Amino acid sequence: MDDDGASRAAVTGLLRSMGHDAVGFASAAEFLASDELGRTGLLIADQRMPEITGLDLRRRLLAAGAPIPMALMTAYPTEAGRRQALDAGIFSYLTKPVSPGELAACVAASQGGPLR
Repeated sequence: MDDDGASRAAVTGLLRSMGHDAVGFASAAEFLASDELGRTGLLIADQRMPEITGLDLRRRLLAAGAPIPMALMTAYPTEAGRRQALDAGIFSYLTKPVSPGELAACVAASQGGPLR
């Protein structure tokens, strides 16, 4: 999910081209209000979104008993942001624009494969 429509379309399109059933959301609130929560095997969210950030979404999901594997994307990577994400249980911290190889490695890692 990403509030930037072009970025959201790019990541969703890449995932679909890899054969995955991907759904894009413009906000965390839109995702939480959908019926996709129980069907989500991997959640890739922008770190900076209005209202509910990627980390806030992670905390809400954990509090609700929904520990969905989650990766964060950001156009503004920092070591502090990466550390905060990993400490919150985010397994992958991706820099925008995300390359197809990085995205494929992220998906593989969410399914128990190696993270490169």
